Amino acid sequence: MTPEFVTSVGKEAIEVILMLSAPVLLAGMAVGLAVSIFQAVTQIQEATLSFVPKILAVFLVLLAMAPWMIGVILRFTSEIFINIPNYIR
Repeated sequence: MTPEFVTSVGKEAIEVILMLSAPVLLAGMAVGLAVSIFQAVTQIQEATLSFVPKILAVFLVLLAMAPWMIGVILRFTSEIFINIPNYIR
């Protein structure tokens, strides 16, 4: 294995991680921003108010994106396992 090969596998792993985490993180961030704006406008300063909408948004995004996420993970994992003989050389 060359350093370039290890770097390319690491780069691909990081890309997969970013692709899988982006929808969930963006949904949580968008809901958090909306709740913060709502709290600022209404002057309701309750710290626990933002948790329930964020949790619901994250679970809904996970539920909606689960088939795609599983496909990406399976594709990456099967590619790694199929190429194990090439990695040994």
